[in-house]
Amino acid sequence: MYRDEYDSPVYGDRNSEDVFSKPVRAGKRTYFFDVKSTKGGKDFFLTVTESKRRTNPDGSLSYDKHKIFLYKEDFDKFREGLNEVIDYITNNCFGGTIPQREYNEQSVEFEDL
Repeated sequence: MYRDEYDSPVYGDRNSEDVFSKPVRAGKRTYFFDVKSTKGGKDFFLTVTESKRRTNPDGSLSYDKHKIFLYKEDFDKFREGLNEVIDYITNNCFGGTIPQREYNEQSVEFEDL
């Protein structure tokens, strides 16, 4: 879960429980793959969140977050579509090899989890 969501007054009223989370840091972005269960714990779903740290004009920090919910009945179709698109980009846009981004300490700003 994200720190600012714990402070939210509606956090305790949410209808899902966190089961597992996998953060993936990629440059200035962090992707969170969160497995959640329904309130009764009998069903599970995935949320994918892209979080990007922004510096406001006053110097303070904020995070832009974009979230999708993926339900079990859509897992296979989502995986097929994602794999097809990644294969297309790899083979047709980059000649079979996706260029890797080079990171150095000055260009990478990891956000606190």
